[in-house]
Amino acid sequence: MKKKAYNKKPASLADQLQRLKDKKRIVLKDGKKKPYDKTPLSFEQQLQQLKDRKLIISDDNKALHYLSQISYYRLSAYFLPYQKTKDTFDADTTFKQIIDTYSFDRELRLLVFDSIERIEVAIRTQIIYCMATHHNNSHWQDDKNLFIKPFTVKAGFTIDPYTDFQSIISRAISKKRPEVFIKHYIDTYSTPSNPPSWMCFELLTIGELSNIYRGLINKDDKKRIATKFDLHPTAFTSWLHSLTYVRNICAHHSRLWNKDLAVEPSRLEKPVGDWLSERYSINNKRTFYLLSVIKYFLARVNPNNSLTEKLETLFNKYPNVPIQYLGIPTNAKGELLDWADEPIWKK
Repeated sequence: MKKKAYNKKPASLADQLQRLKDKKRIVLKDGKKKPYDKTPLSFEQQLQQLKDRKLIISDDNKALHYLSQISYYRLSAYFLPYQKTKDTFDADTTFKQIIDTYSFDRELRLLVFDSIERIEVAIRTQIIYCMATHHNNSHWQDDKNLFIKPFTVKAGFTIDPYTDFQSIISRAISKKRPEVFIKHYIDTYSTPSNPPSWMCFELLTIGELSNIYRGLINKDDKKRIATKFDLHPTAFTSWLHSLTYVRNICAHHSRLWNKDLAVEPSRLEKPVGDWLSERYSINNKRTFYLLSVIKYFLARVNPNNSLTEKLETLFNKYPNVPIQYLGIPTNAKGELLDWADEPIWKK
């Protein structure tokens, strides 16, 4: 057997570090690494760990049931506000309070999800209507000139709203069992090959709807749509993107309480009608600001909406859950903002 010469070059420190990262080791700030060494715990061991961390548990069997249905890790996201010292619960914190906080968050997500659905349907309708009537074209989505030209971002993928939309339509048409309205169109009409916009838009998720709006090339088209909701196109784009993000949080049962939003809605600089007062600085990365965005939309989509009453009912149902972790601010004295007295939230 022939031998080959050793020709490997010495790796730089950067290359060595990258190799360690690729091996999925934990990289600490000082450059040291450690393996993940936590072992799985039985439900009984998880219960004991909570007790060891000073959580008050009055009913072991009930607590074990919750741990077996929700999981310790999922519940642990709700521990931190009740722990001034890491891994030690504050005095008098009970397991029931943790479960109440979890339940509060679950019901909040359901409320938000329902509200976003109403807003999404209205936005979908206005995009279709404004574009179809202004351009006098039932199939405007098939006009490439109405969309921005494809471009490639730094990450290496291409942004091409027109082609993406056409692909969605094509897949819907070629399905073995297409939607009833799609089947009716292709069985009835010879041209155009695609269904009209009001049919095609029913195929879009809210994320795809957001991408289509951002992908419109004409600023006046964007303005016509955004104006229907008393928003500047820039704010409308941002808010629609945030609604998409939060809608996905709700759909995947993630946490809304005590959360910084990764896709925060932009601040509303020139509100039309009621909005938040300037008495407090409200963090637009927190959930309460997003709730106010939803309320602003609903005031135009469904003026008689009962979101204020529903939130009050939810807050009253769980009086021991600290709602300031939604991002409702407090003043220098620690007094919570009377959110329901804010202009946008008044009944």
